[in-house]
Amino acid sequence: MTDIQMYHVDTARGSLHVREAGAGDAPPIVLLHGWPQSGYCWTAVAQRLSDSYRLVMPDLRGLGDSPRTLDDAAYTKQALARDILALLDVMAIKTCVLVGHDWGGAVAQELALADPARVSRLVLLNIPVITNTRGNARATEALRRSGGRSFWYQHFQCAPELAEAMIPGNERAWLGFFLKTWSSSGFPADAFAEYVRCYAIAHTPATGAAYYRVYKQDMQRWAEIAGRRLPMPTLYIYGRHDPVIIPEFTEHLDDVFDDVRLKTLDAAHFVAEEQPQAVADLIRGFIE
Repeated sequence: MTDIQMYHVDTARGSLHVREAGAGDAPPIVLLHGWPQSGYCWTAVAQRLSDSYRLVMPDLRGLGDSPRTLDDAAYTKQALARDILALLDVMAIKTCVLVGHDWGGAVAQELALADPARVSRLVLLNIPVITNTRGNARATEALRRSGGRSFWYQHFQCAPELAEAMIPGNERAWLGFFLKTWSSSGFPADAFAEYVRCYAIAHTPATGAAYYRVYKQDMQRWAEIAGRRLPMPTLYIYGRHDPVIIPEFTEHLDDVFDDVRLKTLDAAHFVAEEQPQAVADLIRGFIE
């Protein structure tokens, strides 16, 4: 079992909770989780990579054991990317392989656009590519035809005060709907328990919802930067049974990446928890 250290790092933008595994002098891989997870989502992947790499797994603001900032503006994906850049500055990580799943994948893209020299390689898992105009338009049209039934939880969280009123005390039922029904091969009990623990921390229903309450601001920004290219080699890992990130989102990736490869897995949305060995193997093969 890989030893994972946990600590808080104070940055110019506040404190973040971090997990770390592997040797400190090994090449760094920085892994960003999505909603409603924490850096714990990479635990099983890290166990399979820590022999060769330094794995840095922060909890994004508002989730895990990082601070609950009660200001929605702190949760635009551009602002969250600035959090991670500040963390890398303090940790003296000049370049890294950057991995992001779900909202962490959007944050990773914002970071890669803001400081491309910092990212030697980029790995994205089950998240739209924020500048992929044609692919995202195709996905939006397909979702419109289907009625967008899978997106009810986003509208629920955008309603003022509703998540704050209804989720506390019901964390297992709330998270269980997503973590267990959006997984094609079962969801690990240890990860489920950890996310329930974190979601029971005061104000998490509000800060978790903030990821969606700023979506209009995110979309406005991404419309302004549509078509901007990412120059670093990129791997997109796609769990093809995802009910939310549908296949159309993976179309036209060549429009925005200079060097991209797409790998699909027999998984749903939470690919790192469902198939950690396959994810680790793909990341290792991509780097080496």
